[in-house]
This record gives sequence, C-alpha cells and structure tokens, in this order.
Amino acid sequence: MPDAEVTTVLIVDDSALVRKLLKAILSEDPEIRVVGTAQDPYDAREQIKALSPNVITLDVEMPKMDGITFLRNLMRLRPTPVVMVSSLTEANADVTIAALEAGAVDYVEKPKIGVADGLTAMADELCTKVKTAARARLRPFTKPLPEIVKKPIALQTTDRIVAIGASTGGTEAIAEILAELPPTCPAVLITQHIPMQFSRRFAERLDKLSPLSVSEATDGAAVLLGHAYVAPGDQHMRLERSGAKYYCRLAQDPPINRHRPAVDALFESVASQAGKNSLGVILTGMGADGAGGLLTLKNTGARTIAQDRDTSVVWGMPGEAVKRGAALETLPLSAIAARIKDWAAR
Repeated sequence: MPDAEVTTVLIVDDSALVRKLLKAILSEDPEIRVVGTAQDPYDAREQIKALSPNVITLDVEMPKMDGITFLRNLMRLRPTPVVMVSSLTEANADVTIAALEAGAVDYVEKPKIGVADGLTAMADELCTKVKTAARARLRPFTKPLPEIVKKPIALQTTDRIVAIGASTGGTEAIAEILAELPPTCPAVLITQHIPMQFSRRFAERLDKLSPLSVSEATDGAAVLLGHAYVAPGDQHMRLERSGAKYYCRLAQDPPINRHRPAVDALFESVASQAGKNSLGVILTGMGADGAGGLLTLKNTGARTIAQDRDTSVVWGMPGEAVKRGAALETLPLSAIAARIKDWAAR
C-alpha cells in the first residue's frame, strides 16, 4: 500500500516507444512516480525484487514469456496490483479476460494507430486507474473456476428479477456468484463496465462457469427463468415489462455517470418494471454508478445488497451505496449467492 502522497510504478512493455510515452504520461501526475521500466518479464522480475513498486503496468503480448504466464506467477509469488495496457481488440478479448481472472486489477486500451497521440488522450484514465490499483484489495490467488456440464433449461417466463452491477474487479466477482446459482434461479440481468469488444466473450466465459444459461443481451430478448443477460459494451441495458413477461431493451443514449452501459440505467428500469419482485446487487467498482439506482430499488420494496469493503477490489460503488442507505444488507462476496438463493426460494 503506497503512502498518501506517491504511487510508485514499474512499466513493463516490449516497445521502447510505449515505455517512453507511458513514463512521460505517468510522471506528469504529482501523485505518481515511475521507478523503472522493463522490456520483458525477466527484466521485470529483477526490477520488482529491487524496487518493490506499488503498481505494475503490463502488456500481455511480450517476448520470452507471455504476460498472462508472468501475471499468474507474480500473483502467486509476489502479489502486486497490475493494470494491463494492451490492445483491446476482439481477438485479444480472451487474453485480457484471462488477465483479470489471473488477478489484474484493471486495464487500459493501447491505441491501435497513432500510439503517441492515443496514449496522451487517455492520460487521465491511465493515471486514475494506476492510483486506484495501488489502493485495491488484491484477490487471493486461487485456481480458476471449473467449467460445468449444463443440462437443458426450459424456456419459462420469470416472475422475479435479479439485477447485478459492477465495475473494477467485477468480472471475477460476477463469475463467483453465477457459479453458485441454480438453473432454476430467477432471471439475472448484469451490467459490468466493459468495452464493447469484451462483453460477448465475457458472457461466453460466464456461460461455461454457471449452471445458468448466460448470453450477451440483445434488444427485445425475452427474459427467462434460469437465464442471465450481460449488457453489451457501449449500450445501456434496461428491463421492459409487457403483461406478465419481461424483455431486454438496449439503447445508445448518452452515458450515465460517464458510463455506457451504466448500472443506474439497469437498476432504475428494474425498479420501475419489477419493483418489489426484484433483488439488486452492487459489487466492487470505482466511482458511484449504481448507488442511486440501488436506492430507487430499495424504495420500491426490492431487496438490495452491497458487497462489503473487505472483499471488494475497490469499495467505491458499493461504498457509495452503503453511504446513501441504499443497501439493506452489506455482505462478503462469498455470501451473496446464498442470499440470492434464499430470496428466490421464498
């Protein structure tokens, strides 16, 4: 944990130009000090031993040892907050999701063209995420969740809704919850702050880990029992009711709380359309998105849960929800799936 003044950073990237640019950008922030740069994981390993940086920025595609292998070794032997800086392409989505699974705190997109201008344009995002990572609570090193063999799920209308919102650290928190939910669970709607290149792959990964049938939401999709729906990157997902049936509605209206998809968009719609027949869960994440929506859910008679401080990678969103009195319960991550099952069984 860094002191209140300065976060020390080690930059790991095989491109000399990128190392130079990242160093210049991070050094502009008075609360950040770049203590070293490394061109490959072996170089990085020695510098980590010598410099003990608070945060590491890491490219996943490097010579000698790939970034994922390096990251897994790091989290097992010397846990250190890592922010991935890589090209967030569709083809690279699996790699970045694997990095989050391995313990990376967050990621920043490396521009595909115009690297110098692109990196400068995302300077504020990079500095914010590095400083947030320095204060993050790292997940303990664990084996990946096992994939499961599914049984067919009947296409049955749901009468209740579970809405989950998350940001930084949320991909793994959501995976842990969904892995424990039964195939008879009420429908689950998920808004995770995630780039558009990643949401489909994220949903596919969740589908392999959960007894539920998980998919990226499509506009007008029927919301069914035993199914979970992930908001596509760059589109708000809302719940719509027609008679006794629920549907997903997607839209690209302006960002809310600087996010699209926004958790507040989901929670507000669930409060309006499902009210007391819903349960809202706000998980780890930076900022305050979802706190207002969770309060609206609570005020309509819904059950509301916030992840606790000790198990959140970043206690921003759930912390703000607790501060506003929006959460009826504050629970460790390991207890949330059980609470959802208890609620569903009533």
